[in-house]
Amino acid sequence: MSAKIIDGEAVAEQIRQQVAREVHQLVASGIKPSLAAVQVGENPASKIYTNMQAKACEAVGIEYKLITLPETTSQEELLEEINRLNHSDTISGIILQMPLPQQIDARAVQMEISPKKDVEGVHPQNMGKLFYGGGTVAPCTPMAVVELIKRTCNNQGGLAGKEVVIVGHSEIVGKPIAAILLQSPDASPTVTVCHIATRDLTFHTRRAEILIVATGVSQARWLRYKQMKKAGENPPPPDLSPLIKADMIKDGAIVIDVAINRIPKGFDENGEPIKNENGKIAMQTVGDVDFQAACEKASAITPVPGGVGPVTTAMLLANTIACTKESSRK
Repeated sequence: MSAKIIDGEAVAEQIRQQVAREVHQLVASGIKPSLAAVQVGENPASKIYTNMQAKACEAVGIEYKLITLPETTSQEELLEEINRLNHSDTISGIILQMPLPQQIDARAVQMEISPKKDVEGVHPQNMGKLFYGGGTVAPCTPMAVVELIKRTCNNQGGLAGKEVVIVGHSEIVGKPIAAILLQSPDASPTVTVCHIATRDLTFHTRRAEILIVATGVSQARWLRYKQMKKAGENPPPPDLSPLIKADMIKDGAIVIDVAINRIPKGFDENGEPIKNENGKIAMQTVGDVDFQAACEKASAITPVPGGVGPVTTAMLLANTIACTKESSRK
C-alpha cells in the first residue's frame, strides 16, 4: 500500500479563497476585517510567524497590525494594551505572540483578550462553548485537523462510528480535537484520547481507523538534552526516533501528524550532534510519525511540513472573519 499524501497547502488555498470572498463582502458592507498581533520583545522565531501572518492577511484583504512592545514591558502594561485593543472599533481580532518574557503570565493575559476578538479560540469562554457544541471560534490547529479529516473521509462514508485515536491531550490541540469530533449527536466517531504516559500505546493506535498524533516528544527530548548540556552535564544522546512506528498503525488508516519537531539529523560517534558544512548542527523538521514507513501502512497521511501547518494558518484567517462578524454585532 502506498498512502495518499494529504496536501495541506491545497486545502489551505481553498480556505483562503473562501476567506477572500467573505472579506470582499464585509468590506462592501462597510466592515473592514483587521487582525492585531501583540509581540513583547524581539524573538527571531516569533518574527518568522508574524511575517507569515502579515503575508497571509494581505493575500486575502485582512488588515494586519503588528504591535511590538519592549522586552521590559510589565504584565500590567501588556494588559493595558490588550484592554485598548479590546475596546478599539478598528480591531476585530487579537493574537498574542509567544513566547513572552518571564515576568508575564501568558495564560493570565490571554484570558483578558475579549472572547469576541479571540482569533486563537483559547479564551475559557470560547473553549467552554466548544465543549457545549457551539461558539464562534475554536483553536486553529484542531480546526485544521478536523477539516483535513473530513475532506479525506468524504469518499469513505464520513466519520460516523469510525475509531479515532488521538495521541496527545493538550488543552489547545488534543482535547479540543476530541470535543469538535464529538459535537454531532448522530454522526460522531468513537474517540479515544491517549498520551505519552498511556500504557500499551500500540494497543490503542492499532485500532485506529483515523490516527491523530500531537505530542512533539522528539522536540521535548532535544530541548531537555540542550538544557542539560548548558547546565554543564554530559547526558547521552537522546532518543529522537519517531514516537509512532509503522507497526503501530492499522492497515489503511488515515494518519494526521500534527507535531513539528525541529531536531538534529543524528549524532556522531562521540555522542555530539552531527554538523553541516558550515559548522552548525544539521537540523531536520519531522513529525511524531515515521513518515516513510507509515506510507506503506496508511491509506492517507499528512506530511511534515506541508500538512496541518498551512491549514492552521488558513484557519487563523477564517477565525479572524468569524471574530469580525461577532465584533460588528452591537
